[in-house]
Amino acid sequence: MVRIAIFLVAWLPVVLMAAPEAELELAGLDGRAYRLSDYRGKWVVVNYWSTTCPPCLKEIPELTRFHDRHKDKDAVVLGVDYEEIPRLWLIEFVKNRKISYPVLLGPPGTPTPLGSIIALPTTFLVSPQGQVIGGHTGTVTAEALERYIQGEGS
Repeated sequence: MVRIAIFLVAWLPVVLMAAPEAELELAGLDGRAYRLSDYRGKWVVVNYWSTTCPPCLKEIPELTRFHDRHKDKDAVVLGVDYEEIPRLWLIEFVKNRKISYPVLLGPPGTPTPLGSIIALPTTFLVSPQGQVIGGHTGTVTAEALERYIQGEGS
């Protein structure tokens, strides 16, 4: 229980005022519209990142591992590319990095209903009920996400 409490503290400082049920709608790299409300009943990890951010690149395998383990059960990852980059370059980047989770297009500087983006990577955790539970600036690990959803989701 103490380990989970320590982990929670790492998420809380970044959280700002958020709506009881947050909504986010962005176009995916695949051309499809993605909405948080489409994932009600699952945890949603929303990760803002860029291809030129070393800590972002470091966490991609962790997020992929987490997404692959949970996507058919209780959680998904949505990666929001937060930079100006040619679409074809981003498609190639996603393919080369073997990113299995949906990559959404989020132009930098645009406000997010989940909280402020101070630096990249920034990750928000949305509960199965659609509430922003916390945010974190810096890298996250699959293990940390696992601990959180197991502690909070039970």
